[in-house]
Amino acid sequence: MQQPSVHLRTRAISAGNLRAFAAVARHLNFRAAAEELALTQSAVSRQIQALEEEIGVSLFLRHTRAVELTSAGAQMMRAVEPSLERLDSTVRLIRRSSGRKSVAISTWASFASMWLISRLEAFQSEYPDIDLRIDATDNLIDLDTTDVDLAIRYAAPSTVPPGAIRLFGEQLTAVASPWLLKTGRPLRDGADLAHFAVIEAGDAHRTHHLEWLSWRRWCDTHGLEKLEPKRWMYFNYAYQIAQAALTGQGVALARMPLVADSLASGDLIEVLPHMRMESPMAYWLIVGPRSAARPEIKAFCTWLQLQAAGTRKAIGDTPDPDTVDQLD
Repeated sequence: MQQPSVHLRTRAISAGNLRAFAAVARHLNFRAAAEELALTQSAVSRQIQALEEEIGVSLFLRHTRAVELTSAGAQMMRAVEPSLERLDSTVRLIRRSSGRKSVAISTWASFASMWLISRLEAFQSEYPDIDLRIDATDNLIDLDTTDVDLAIRYAAPSTVPPGAIRLFGEQLTAVASPWLLKTGRPLRDGADLAHFAVIEAGDAHRTHHLEWLSWRRWCDTHGLEKLEPKRWMYFNYAYQIAQAALTGQGVALARMPLVADSLASGDLIEVLPHMRMESPMAYWLIVGPRSAARPEIKAFCTWLQLQAAGTRKAIGDTPDPDTVDQLD
């Protein structure tokens, strides 16, 4: 049953109970909220009651084993959650600015493991006083409200925000391990793929822009619509696809920028270099508006673009005017 509403108040509420409210609203459970906040369940309950008395309406419907938000509670949650995140982000920025210089980068796991991490030692050697934090996630980060300074994203040009810096474009190509090529059938043209297992992104057919990562698209592009490989292998992440190819499990359709280092070292071989396929996707650097003026951010972005220039050269990507340093 909904608790009776008390008289509406006009005085501004105190902020002390908002974290308890947000925790209960997320979990819809007082016990779980108490565990998150390291408080007793009764303490959390008292904070919620105090907040409801201050506002003048009930925020939750209490049931035997759980609670649910009232319409007022849901409205309150939409305001409280981003406000707390913005407050926490500001506090982290203040604390960080008073201590060591640091750069927080958001990107996705495959790019971090296949391209970025191996290059970071060079940056740290050049800038030993700058700390780095890598947040590897597929979720888009709001650079206006979080404490992340910049994001590296994989997207079509039409979807990136104004001011995004293009690091490099992309081609797709067939790659395999030297061991597989020595022990398997000859692989001289596209039709020879019928004798091999092929590896591709498992979600390529469920997402429009990732359809470009599919072997079917590659086959259609090269007039091999009827080609049927020995078997198919699907993985969700680019680094899994590359790992499967490195261990000789099949021929992978790989993103050139992410396997350029493995091709240069000879760990992978580009088996059909004359049959590369252009992709509409590119790799972008997006700098948070609150971070762009900091010297350490400028230093990292300049360094990153120099690294990107090396990858463009390795994969034959033509430099674009928008790849120049836009932070000066």
